[in-house]
Amino acid sequence: MGNITVDEAQQWLIEKIAHRLGVDPSTVPPEQYFDELDLDSTEALILAGEMENWLGFELGTTTLWYHPTIKDLAEYLAEEVAQRAASA
Repeated sequence: MGNITVDEAQQWLIEKIAHRLGVDPSTVPPEQYFDELDLDSTEALILAGEMENWLGFELGTTTLWYHPTIKDLAEYLAEEVAQRAASA
C-alpha cells in the first residue's frame, strides 16, 4: 500500500463510522472522541478489522486509547503507513 494522507485516513474513518451509526458523514466531526460515539464494542471491533484490512497491518489494542479522536487516529495512521513504507 502507498502512503495515505491524514485527510484520506480521516475521511475513511468518518465514512465508516457514519455508516455504522446510520448518519450523514458531515455530522461526524473529526474532533469527536470515540467513546462519545454510539458504537458498541462489536461495531468497534468490526471497524478495527476493516481498518486493518484497508491498511494491510494490525493495529495494537491500545491504538484507540492513545489516539482517542478521529483526527488523532487519522494522524497516527498516516504516520504509521509512511514509516512502514519507508522501512519496507
